[in-house]
Amino acid sequence: MKILFLDQSGKLGGAELSLLDVATYYRDRSLVCLFQDGSFREKLQARQLPVHVLAADTLQVRKDSNLLQALNSVGQLIPLVNRVAELSRDYDVIYTNTPKAFIIGALASYRGGHPLVYHLRDIISADHFSRLNRELLIRLANARCRLVIANSHATRQAFIQAGGRPEIIKVVYNGFNPEAYHVCEGDHQHIRHQLALDDRFLVGHFSRLSPWKGQHVLIEALQYCSEHVVALLVGDALFGEDSYVAQLHQQIESLGLQHRVKFLGFRSDIPALMNACDLVTHTSTAPEPFGRVIIEGMLCGTPVVAAAAGGATELVEPGTTGWLTPPKDAKALAEVIMTCCTQHDVASSIAQQAHEYAKERFSLAKTNQQIEQLLEPLLSGFMH
Repeated sequence: MKILFLDQSGKLGGAELSLLDVATYYRDRSLVCLFQDGSFREKLQARQLPVHVLAADTLQVRKDSNLLQALNSVGQLIPLVNRVAELSRDYDVIYTNTPKAFIIGALASYRGGHPLVYHLRDIISADHFSRLNRELLIRLANARCRLVIANSHATRQAFIQAGGRPEIIKVVYNGFNPEAYHVCEGDHQHIRHQLALDDRFLVGHFSRLSPWKGQHVLIEALQYCSEHVVALLVGDALFGEDSYVAQLHQQIESLGLQHRVKFLGFRSDIPALMNACDLVTHTSTAPEPFGRVIIEGMLCGTPVVAAAAGGATELVEPGTTGWLTPPKDAKALAEVIMTCCTQHDVASSIAQQAHEYAKERFSLAKTNQQIEQLLEPLLSGFMH
């Protein structure tokens, strides 16, 4: 089976990291096409994956686009649709990984009749998409998809509630290679020493800086924690959300927390940073499709607390593999932080259980096997 993978982004996010692992499994029989250039292309090439960048300009369609904005972008979409249709002639399946990529792939599939797969990594709801875009995604999926792969049951349920056909969507959790999260013994102290935070209680937040990712909730929680607690914000603003970064700095200043919050920007040494933290936080204010950072924290052996909405509730068993708090509830988050800060043995025991749980339930080998089993039947009735 030869697969044409499509992704809209040149930047590295959770969807791209997950695709990287899936595409690597099909490395000798696939091509990955991106609609932007950037660090994602470099990651793909480092794994010796064939990759093409199809567009020089950023597509102007956004999740919250209205009809007029969408119509204005048609001039960008047509050349991309034509190019994907041409490339797909040499492949058996079009496998789309992001909403814009799915729209392009769906339109291109009309020309070649290729089986279309949408790996759905978004909650299709008003929290994340405009009404127009929700209707467009669902209509195209119902009309063109042979298979939709959801990254959680929450993602699947939202698709169905939005009008998606339940018979075409299957759940496959994201997979992880535990070896990628193994950190050398000395790295823990080295990073803490580099940050000049050797003896502080480090709370890490690993995500792009975006309102719905909820960094402001963690900052608010800090005011209810002891002075010993410091927050590390790892990630950049990726999609024109620089105003949110300014808002965070204003919030920090107004609360007098300048000495207790560090912005580390984009980092490639995520496992080492997570391992150096005493707690990994997930604070999304809207339902999370999956919550990749939650499993990464577990695999690094660090306690994890997550916002109890969406896919995150499927990943954490409260009191056994981590903690769940109501979304936007800064005081509840602060309580968990202080529990981990003052009850080290409890936090360490939960982190150890979570590590074993994550290795077993979210193995990359299992994920790749499940995806392959779902893809194989798509070739029946389609002769390349």
